[in-house]
Amino acid sequence: MRVRTDLGDGYLKAMGNPAGEHALACELVGTQLAAWFGLPVFDFAIIDVIEADSLPFAGGGFAQPGPAFITRAEKGEPWSGKVRELKRLTNPEDISRLIVFDTWTLNCDRHVSDRSRRPNRNNVFLSEEAPRGKFRLRAMDHTHCFDSRPHLSTQIANIDRIRDPRVFGFFPEFQQFLNKEVVARCTGRLRQVTQQALADIAQTIPPEWDVDSRAKEALVSLLLGRASFVAERIIKSLWEQRDFGFMRESEDDQ
Repeated sequence: MRVRTDLGDGYLKAMGNPAGEHALACELVGTQLAAWFGLPVFDFAIIDVIEADSLPFAGGGFAQPGPAFITRAEKGEPWSGKVRELKRLTNPEDISRLIVFDTWTLNCDRHVSDRSRRPNRNNVFLSEEAPRGKFRLRAMDHTHCFDSRPHLSTQIANIDRIRDPRVFGFFPEFQQFLNKEVVARCTGRLRQVTQQALADIAQTIPPEWDVDSRAKEALVSLLLGRASFVAERIIKSLWEQRDFGFMRESEDDQ
């Protein structure tokens, strides 16, 4: 929901939402990982919702009291799918970075290479906080990172998930912006991630969101294993994807 605060408008994800509290945990962890990975993210914070706030969800019901995730509202719009909008980006290199990030975190909520889910262009945000006539790509909405339900448990670190070979986040329109040098730098970044750094991020999940210590440990194991797996495979996987017929669907005049 969009809310007004003493620091301006923001978008709030609160307890009691239909996706559950683990969606909030995925959002918090995913946003911190995206920032660590070098992607531009919205300013964010954890704030306390109290009963007197009486904040209604669009689909019915009210936000429950407790910690909530909030991001600062920015002028901009979701990507329409047009290539010409991508050509106006001030940070086109982050298209490559976003693909590697989504693949690392198993983010099924933008694009999945096997088309098991419909592409969601609404999760590619083009911020107008950029020079006039330009956009800035921002990484947003990480509620379906790590698990598509979302539900964080000890099961998320199973070997099939760690070694999932699919590419995530690679829209057909992204292919002409794919940069092998940027992807190579991303693999180097993945090799730098440590268990302690991931554990520190996992520990920022508020206890009210009901992610127990074993689930946090499993999340760390998943991310550590995926980092190594993706770093070894992503360049070959992406350039094989470019040769697939469905990756030639985009046209410059879209």
